Amino acid sequence: MHNNIFNNSGIMNETENILNELIRSVPQRFKPERAKDFNGVFHFKLTGDYGREYTVNIMNGKCHFEEGLKGEPLCVLTSKAKTFVDAELGRINPQVALITGKIKVNNIPAMARFVKLFRRYTPGMVNDSDLMNKVIYRKPVNGPLVGLRILDFTRLLPGPLATLLMADMGAEVIKIENPHEHDTIRDYPPFIGDESANYHALNRSKKSVFIDYSNEECREIMYKLVKTSDILFEQFRPGTMKRWGLDYDTLKTINPALIYVSLTGYGQTGPYASMAGHDLNFLAISGILGSTGTEENAPSIPAAQIADVSGSYMAVIAALSAVHSRKIQGKGQYVDVSMLDSALPFLTYAATEYWATGKEQKKGEYFLSGGLPNYNVYQCSDGNYIALASIEPKFWERFCTLVNKPEWKTRMLEEPAQREALKMEVTELFRTKSRNEWVRLAENIDMCMTPVLEIHELNNNKHLIEREMIKEQDVPGNVKLKSFGIPIKLSGTPAKPSWDAPAVGEDTIAVLSEIQITPDQIRKMKEKDLIVY
Repeated sequence: MHNNIFNNSGIMNETENILNELIRSVPQRFKPERAKDFNGVFHFKLTGDYGREYTVNIMNGKCHFEEGLKGEPLCVLTSKAKTFVDAELGRINPQVALITGKIKVNNIPAMARFVKLFRRYTPGMVNDSDLMNKVIYRKPVNGPLVGLRILDFTRLLPGPLATLLMADMGAEVIKIENPHEHDTIRDYPPFIGDESANYHALNRSKKSVFIDYSNEECREIMYKLVKTSDILFEQFRPGTMKRWGLDYDTLKTINPALIYVSLTGYGQTGPYASMAGHDLNFLAISGILGSTGTEENAPSIPAAQIADVSGSYMAVIAALSAVHSRKIQGKGQYVDVSMLDSALPFLTYAATEYWATGKEQKKGEYFLSGGLPNYNVYQCSDGNYIALASIEPKFWERFCTLVNKPEWKTRMLEEPAQREALKMEVTELFRTKSRNEWVRLAENIDMCMTPVLEIHELNNNKHLIEREMIKEQDVPGNVKLKSFGIPIKLSGTPAKPSWDAPAVGEDTIAVLSEIQITPDQIRKMKEKDLIVY
């Protein structure tokens, strides 16, 4: 085998040069979205001057290249190196080369499918081997959103959770971070080694591009990325993206089909629009915080970030609604999602009760927040808790029968004073057994009674395990980190995480090279601290 890539004079021959570049560009030219369920090992035997042997393995939507012939081939191509190069460059007709035997292929249908998985090679596509060796070309291949490309400028929890769900469902999500002002979730404990566990929990299935989008030198590159994208998510205060030339009015002239989602605390309009805020602030203004707990105590801060997460899910609904609208109207649109607005529907019952009656309810007296004895939380003898939600008469009657209290059956909707008395009786009843004893007692009775679990108990919950809602991913240091699975189950296009959370700038080179940014340009940008890879 001829391994020296220079001729005797030290000058690389044209065929030799192109052949080496052509082979190195194989992973770069791969289109994973076309691979779908196609898998196979392909051997290439190039003979004569500058001959090479190499293997391309298509497996699970990824393209693996190796020197030499490895594995059991689905297809073998044999040709002189120069003939192969001429066919790739269009100097000779590949079909004629096949007919005449200049190129031999033992499985033509497989090779025909293989060829469609790659972009056409053009000379100069790869001109920096050290740089291109760092390239990772990958795209999701599973889920209903395969083919959608999303630019994600969001940070912390709300936006990243929205784009995580879409990434897990197959969208190509490119997480954009500024090298000089990264997503601050990276700085939040707990840490595994030097990396935030929360970063890993929120960013699997995504690509990582570090580029200084606030710098004018990167402006045209950002516009090229926008041209190739379907949706943009951002989470800055109103007007921030405009300072960088990345506002919707600017970008829609570059890509009229772009769907631009702004997810903020208070929305783009109104007197609160420019205020800073976090989940607790949004819950406070929404009325949710003021409705929790009891009248004797301060409002209880929920362990869950209700407004943040509801904003995440509303943003996904809004984005996909706009995608559907684009199919009808033929153009994108601007989407304004507020976390405060998104939290309000959680108070639908309580607010409707007030608006319908005009009567203010004290904390803990709403029907569904502690006002009913048959819809409440009770402490057991071991200090753990049971949630009883037998709000329908049939469930409440079954509970009363179980505990041998038939006289309670007609008391579920008494006046407040009587309800409070019954609540005290039920409280005393639950203190007679441990939580697990109550669970075993009610195991085969359909009456809406469940244990109150704490986070450490989720790991061994059989239901959650069977539903694949507790997943593991690899993090640096050969550590397994548990995180939540995908809450949406689809029969025809099941969602599946594509890969673990990316390293800093892991996809910068690949994404930039896809929009024809040359290795030389990439190297110079790195020297100026405009990108990280």
